[in-house]
Amino acid sequence: MRADRLLALLLLLQNRGRMSAPELAAELEVSVRTVYRDAEALAASGVPVYAERGPAGGFRLLDGYRTRLTGLTEGEADSLALAGMPGAAADLGLGAELATAQLKLAAALPAGLGERSRRIQERFHLDAAAWFRTADPAPLLDVVADAVWRQRVLRAHYRRWGGDVRRELHPLGLVLKAGNWYLVASVASVGVASGGSGDGDARTYRVSRFLSATVAEEPCDRPDDFDLAAYWEEASRGLEARVLRGTARLRVSPAGLRLLPAMFGAAGVRAADGAGVPDADGWAQMDLDVEELPVAVSDILRLGLEAEVLGPPDLRAEVARSVTGLAQRYA
Repeated sequence: MRADRLLALLLLLQNRGRMSAPELAAELEVSVRTVYRDAEALAASGVPVYAERGPAGGFRLLDGYRTRLTGLTEGEADSLALAGMPGAAADLGLGAELATAQLKLAAALPAGLGERSRRIQERFHLDAAAWFRTADPAPLLDVVADAVWRQRVLRAHYRRWGGDVRRELHPLGLVLKAGNWYLVASVASVGVASGGSGDGDARTYRVSRFLSATVAEEPCDRPDDFDLAAYWEEASRGLEARVLRGTARLRVSPAGLRLLPAMFGAAGVRAADGAGVPDADGWAQMDLDVEELPVAVSDILRLGLEAEVLGPPDLRAEVARSVTGLAQRYA
């Protein structure tokens, strides 16, 4: 709405001082011509905004002028939980609200604190996505988020490894992990009446795997004692325990030792921290938590000539077989 944009323009000038028309246009995501029209509208309404010409010119407010129109709307207040994560806010349809809320908060701060807040924004940035990976598209995120926010039953068609399933889900929360969104929800038990809380067993669903989803009008109860952060921490530990099913004994070069944390994450960090005393060539022995055999072979081969598998025997034999096959193929 134009009124929101006019307020945003006013707050930008109040928080940052003189700004050029192109700078304002970029911040407000409008054309330069629109910025000029909006500035004229502010001036006509009594706001002392002035245009200064020349290379160092731009728009500014009369010295000492401050607006008191800094109250937050419901949407802006909701968006503050995502401060520092503009990408996540945009995914949930709260990007504009977050930008305006931050401007209003900055305008309400005393001059010294406002400058410190702006300096932090300029010098610290949070990027939730993982390196070298593109987050899966999640076209139904807005539908899922609506069900979470309004506490409504979500009727979903979901793609999982064992085949597609249809579920009535009782949403408990959304989690952003390494750039991907996950829904935490309980499954409605057979025979549970509308408005119930499902079977009480929280589960995790990757939002990008929803094939279809509709928000029902039936409400669902969210347990008062459910802690989303605590659930996610426990679920993450459980997933790691289920996935990492074995331990590989490795002999690793100095270069391989440096690669372990980047390639294997927390398991690589634990292995590097537990490495033995290097031998005369600088190689050290260590234990690395690994997944089932085919995945472990693939992962360890990424270390190339910087690692040797010492055990268990079946893993060493499978790595040797894979390496021999590769040598024959490229001979």
